[in-house]
Amino acid sequence: MPTPQEMLERFQDSYALGDETIDHTHREFLELCLAAANAGGPEFAGAFKALFEHTSRHFADEEAKMQASGYPAFGEHRANHQRILGDMDRFCQRAVAGRAQMARAWLNDSLPAWFDLHAKTMDSALVVYLRQQA
Repeated sequence: MPTPQEMLERFQDSYALGDETIDHTHREFLELCLAAANAGGPEFAGAFKALFEHTSRHFADEEAKMQASGYPAFGEHRANHQRILGDMDRFCQRAVAGRAQMARAWLNDSLPAWFDLHAKTMDSALVVYLRQQA
């Protein structure tokens, strides 16, 4: 599975979906993943919290687009967002409490794999749908 750094390096070829707003938000997401992954010691909790807050806004914006457009897969897409936000919230709380080891492992192992699949399937399908509605 690619790292956040590798994902950023291959963004245009692998993750750009052709929606300027979504692509910009996804690039920011990967940059914040990389910043958290590279943060040492006590800086990790703050970097992870910034990633969590950005992701919360990112998902809310995407869900608003889905609702406004009548996107038929809204429920499934939103449920996927909620699962990741729940995981992120729990790991963020642990990191802020000084127990960052599991959060760091999840950030390095699970989150990139989730983003890779989510962007290439659910978000890609959303962008196609939004284009068809325009």
